[in-house]
Formats: sequence, C-alpha cells, structure tokens
Amino acid sequence: MDADLVVIGAGALGLSTALHAALLGRRPVVVERYAAGSQASGRAAGLFKSVQADELRTRIARRSIELALTFPDWAGAELAVTRSGSFLVARTDEHRAYLRTEASQSAGWGVDVRVGQPGELARRLSYFRGTGREHALWCPEDIYIEEPSSLIRACLTAGRLQGIELLESEAVTGVIVAGSRVTGVETTKRSISAPVVVDAAGAWTRQVARLAGGEVAVAPVRHQLLITEPAGAVDPADPITRVVDAAVYLRPARGGLMAGGFEAAPLPVDPRAEARSFSTDDVPLDIGVLRAMTRQIAAEVPAASGPVAEHRGGLFTMTPDGRFVAGPVPDLPGLWVASGCNGSGFSSSLAIGEALAGWICGHAGRIDISALSPARFGQVTDEALVTAGVWQYSHYYDPAGL
Repeated sequence: MDADLVVIGAGALGLSTALHAALLGRRPVVVERYAAGSQASGRAAGLFKSVQADELRTRIARRSIELALTFPDWAGAELAVTRSGSFLVARTDEHRAYLRTEASQSAGWGVDVRVGQPGELARRLSYFRGTGREHALWCPEDIYIEEPSSLIRACLTAGRLQGIELLESEAVTGVIVAGSRVTGVETTKRSISAPVVVDAAGAWTRQVARLAGGEVAVAPVRHQLLITEPAGAVDPADPITRVVDAAVYLRPARGGLMAGGFEAAPLPVDPRAEARSFSTDDVPLDIGVLRAMTRQIAAEVPAASGPVAEHRGGLFTMTPDGRFVAGPVPDLPGLWVASGCNGSGFSSSLAIGEALAGWICGHAGRIDISALSPARFGQVTDEALVTAGVWQYSHYYDPAGL
C-alpha cells in the first residue's frame, strides 16, 4: 500500500494534520490502533482559550478558534460551536496580579480581553455566586465544542470528502527506516510505503518514535473532569469560567455543569509500563480528586458539587517547557511529530494541523511553528521528563508558571 504520508493516531491532532495535508493535495492514510477519537480527544473538555502564556501559543489558539468557527467553509463539513466567551476569575491577590499580567501581554498580542465590571459575574453567570471582590477578565473570543466527538466526526467527514483513508483497529508495529530515512510503517495488517510518517499517537508518542529509533520528550499525565446531573441553576447559555486560584474550569454541559481542573499532585501514567492491551479506558480515575477541587469553589459554585452524571479522564502529553512538540524528529528524515498537548491539544489541533501540514508540504502557513520542533529538548531522561511534566501540569494556572 502506498501513501504520500501516514499519520499514526486518529485523535484531533492526527486527523487535523491529515485533513490539512489532503487539502494541500497529498494522499494521507491515518492508522489508529483503536477507534478514531476514542482516546484523549474523545474525553476532552472542548474548551478553546484565547489567552495563552506566550505569543506563539496565543496565535495558535486564536487561529484554531477561527478555523473551528469557519469549519464548514474550508473543510466542507458541519461543526457545532458554542460562542460562549469566558471569564478568568481570581480570588487571591497573587492571582489577581497574575491575571493583570496575562491581560496586558495578551492584549499586546491582539487578544480581545477586557477587565470585568463590578457585578458582571453575577449578571452573566447563573451558576456563580461571587462576593463582588473577585478580579475577572472577560474573553469574548473563547468558544467551546459541546461534545468533543463532534470535532472528530467533522474531521472524519471532511477527510472522506478529500479521499483520506482511515484504518481503525490497526496497530502500528514498526516504522520502516531505509538509508537512514523513514520510508513507511508496518501495521498488524499491512505494510504502507510513504516518504512521511507523522507520529500523533498521544500518550503512545514516545513508543512510536522509538520504533524508528527516535526520541520525543513527552510525559503522559492523567487529567479528569466531571459533568453533573441536569440542574436548574445552570443556564445553557452561560459562558465558560476558569477560577485560576483553584485551577478549576467550568461550563454548561448536558443541562448540568462540567467541572475539571489541574490537580497539585497529578498522576503520571506511562503506557510502556502497562500491558500491551492498555488503553485510555484503563487509566485509573479518582472522583475524590475532583470533589476536593470543587470544594474550593463550593461557596461560589454550589452546582459543581451536585450529583455526577459522568466522570471521565484521559492522558495529557506534557513537555518540559509546557509547549507543543511539533515538527521533524531529529536525525530521522521523514519522521514528524504532533504531540505535547499540555492541556490544549484538542483546542489547538486545527491550527497545529494546518501549520504542520504546511511545513511538511513546503507551503508557508500563517503560523511558523519551527520553535516547537522536538529538537529543542535534546536528550532528556525519563525521570526528568516526568518531573518537568508534572510541574507544568500542576502550575497550569499558577503565577509561578508565567
């Protein structure tokens, strides 16, 4: 079997890269060990956040929002997007200063971010009972996708229109290297020849890269969220809210409230240490962690402590510097990577896929992502990767991470 490129992993990052490559005239094949979108992407919160920690991530985030809103126009498939806007809320002096810094630098990078007015939280959020002393930023550009699987379905529909071949329930067993460059992959069912292979395998990124003798600096870390039973206290039209000092995010979901967050002592999970059959379904979940987080905001958001309708979790791929890893793998011509989501893989996937496909195909895109090349890390030990990844995760909303 021949292809112009093989993408390993049918999550949001992999499907977006394949779709954008097809739109540039390439013939991609996507290989997925399980079902498309069944791992981290299908368990995402679906939140798109315009305020980011640096200019490059800000440009990526805003471009992804634009691509989501215009998906039917450029991709040819429908995608439901909720234009909710979001509030960033701080209740401590330290985090108020943090938000002021974020607002100042983000505005300089073109983000529409405004200081919330007194009483605005009470007027615009049915589920938030503030004291009036909170510092809030209003981010009108922010959006969410109610059901993350809808982005996967939209990418699959658009991909079929472009002739992309999807091979599900088919594991990659080898990456073929000939004459010091990658020339294709071996799967459990076939051999595929291709001059380009993209490793978008999520928590399995390192294993896939090592099939070719390459290294990618990512460490998988568990992330969890819950959705409460439907509650009259939650208006489905309410914006997203991120309470940064509690590291908790909230949004309406299925008539109830979604609550998730970044715990201070996250659980690293290395699939290499698990059985061959290991999938995201096997990631151990702990509702107690989420309940402890929602207790921090119980006075302001009592609905977050309501009965749970769904509790789900997945694996984030964390990098030592908290930024994506996307680009050519060093010393292995033909092998590329799209990983290192650091909590923003789903929401940034459309822009990362566009930029990476353009780079692969030699088309200058809107965003230069060469700074995200995996070569920037060099050799990093497993222990150092986990330590740095856990730090990045636990400081996601922390002033220490700014």
